[in-house]
Amino acid sequence: MSVSKTSKSSISSYKKFETRFRDPNPDTSVLLVIDMQNHFSAIAGPILPSITTTIDLCRRASIPVIFTRHSHDPAARSRNMLAEWWIDDLIFDGTPEAEIMPEVGRRDGETVVGKDTYSAFRGTRLEERLREMGVEEVIITGVMTNLCCETTAREAFVRGFRVFFSTDATATSSEELHEATLKNMAYGFAYLVDCKRLSKCLSV
Repeated sequence: MSVSKTSKSSISSYKKFETRFRDPNPDTSVLLVIDMQNHFSAIAGPILPSITTTIDLCRRASIPVIFTRHSHDPAARSRNMLAEWWIDDLIFDGTPEAEIMPEVGRRDGETVVGKDTYSAFRGTRLEERLREMGVEEVIITGVMTNLCCETTAREAFVRGFRVFFSTDATATSSEELHEATLKNMAYGFAYLVDCKRLSKCLSV
């Protein structure tokens, strides 16, 4: 997954793209923090304040926080289509680049889901875990907006989860790609939120 030295996330309010309005229900929600790893530090760095704020808001509202960590087994690289696509820019398991950024502040005991493709649901048992937890809604944050975040959001939607997609706690390699995803999410897959919106609806 190509990592640009210039990272951008939308500075616009979610209202710029919003087509439907709803607040997440803290009793049935989970926060997914997608791939906030050292490999993506150039892209993820600028959204760290929004990510940590969102995590803190969810923790205080007793919403479980689940992290994903993307990596590949070097021995299996030829058997994975994503590995073919990004052959010169892979994250290999066991390397520092594969580790979650310490600045994110993951706590001991918080779940980390390993994955090797865009979707956090493929081959991970994430859906089964969420069903066992009684989760009905997912809040999507992390990187990259248009790849792993968008694919995970789409999969959550088609699997019957209500999706909330953060406009200021997601980022990718260009503003154009970021905003294209927000438009797609608002049109057919997700309710858009940002830190201010979450702060209001999750305040306890």
